Amino acid sequence: MSRLLLAAAIAATTIGSASFAQAQQTEPMSFFISSEGSGKGADLGGLEGADALCQRLATAAGAGSFSWRAYLSTSSFNNGTVVNARDRIGNGPWHNAKGQLIARNVDELHGKNNGITKQTALTEKGVVVNGRGDTPNAHDILTGSRPDGTASLGNADSTCKNWTSGADEGSALLGHHDRIGLNNDPPMLSWNSAHPSAGCSQPKLVQTGGAGQIYCFAAR
Repeated sequence: MSRLLLAAAIAATTIGSASFAQAQQTEPMSFFISSEGSGKGADLGGLEGADALCQRLATAAGAGSFSWRAYLSTSSFNNGTVVNARDRIGNGPWHNAKGQLIARNVDELHGKNNGITKQTALTEKGVVVNGRGDTPNAHDILTGSRPDGTASLGNADSTCKNWTSGADEGSALLGHHDRIGLNNDPPMLSWNSAHPSAGCSQPKLVQTGGAGQIYCFAAR
């Protein structure tokens, strides 16, 4: 009888540990890279269209109860309104499609200890996005932002006319979801600000090393 009780106790402990581990992995998705872009290069329909893209993809993935925001800045170029990406996405924390922690708050997200890597910056479907060394390379993510999450200063177009242009000309600042910096320096903070695109059209974004994808955050 004692052996049966011992076996039952061990089984209960094992089940309890498994349940605890599972519970730790059930954080709802609150961050993802869009599995698709607009199909029109950097013309996302402005911030409103980009937010709608995030919301649609999140809803399809079962996370539509959150209000989703695209991690995009807009600039004063062509009399535009300055908006900082970091101010659009809420306070955190944010977890990916597998429940892995990305960042606890906005400051951590923009610091060296954020959890964004090629293995964790997943799409809403839980899929790894191609990075450098993959074919095709799609690690360029549209952001229009500086490393601290703020919009670029000056008169240069860094947002493809505030996300309304899909023309060959123009440019947008890009981040590397695999955190490889320009000339591999600095690698740690380049997830949101690595280099400008060669243009705003889909072919130009692909030529630069991307696919017109964006970061999406649950604003909570």
